[in-house]
Amino acid sequence: MRVFLAGATGVIGRRLLPLLLDGGHTVTATSQSDEGAARLDAAGATGVRLDVFDRVAVAKAMRQAAPEAVIHQLTALSGGSSADNARIRRTGTRNLVDAAQAAGVPLMIAQSIAWAYEPGEVPATETDPLDTPAPEPRATTVAAVQALEDAVSEMPRHVVLRYGTLYGPGTWFVPGGPVEARLRSGGLAADDAVSSFVHVDDAAQAALAALDWPSGAVNICDDEPASAHTWVPLLAEALGAPAPARATGGSGWERGAANARARELGWRPAHPTWRTGFAAR
Repeated sequence: MRVFLAGATGVIGRRLLPLLLDGGHTVTATSQSDEGAARLDAAGATGVRLDVFDRVAVAKAMRQAAPEAVIHQLTALSGGSSADNARIRRTGTRNLVDAAQAAGVPLMIAQSIAWAYEPGEVPATETDPLDTPAPEPRATTVAAVQALEDAVSEMPRHVVLRYGTLYGPGTWFVPGGPVEARLRSGGLAADDAVSSFVHVDDAAQAALAALDWPSGAVNICDDEPASAHTWVPLLAEALGAPAPARATGGSGWERGAANARARELGWRPAHPTWRTGFAAR
């Protein structure tokens, strides 16, 4: 299959590209820089320097690639802000969808998040609404996620991957990374807030598998949603950092997400729980 991988040098894109190539797919892969595009060429893809906010350039790249599927893994996680991510989700996604439709692409797979659901007492499923009434600053994130998912749903086939909190190589959870810094500064509370995690390798495998999935949103999370008073001490142990004292509190939307739908579709995470995944890193 001819695949257009937007965000190929990002944390998931870097791990997804070799999976696609090993699977026999022909990949046009994008980067924001000439250096990144050259690395993608060297890896076996057709590397393209692309500014996703340049509608004309996106349309040209899509037309030249003539893909059968677009995989949208663009984020501003590396040094970006929630506003930067929101702009990519709104404007970047709009440009990709419009270009794909103009080029007659039948399928788009896009990265979303599993913590945009409305408040609840149990882990969220894909039928639960997004938290659109949320106040700022959360409203910026949720509204942008809604815009991304609405735009992608205009494609003939569309799969929205609602990833849990990413950990593993290249993420904020690596030794010496931002999460460890928060632990050591006392800025990470071991409270009642519930999170669902997914290792970046499992996230990449889900994106590969989604080429064969039916349309819809799918939570891509491990099997064990957990409160911070459970996972934070074990993360601290894995990082050799001091664990904070147990605390209380947490927002209603911090509920985690269920992965039953992904498992029904055949996805099997190599790291079914963060307990072993944190230690393996």
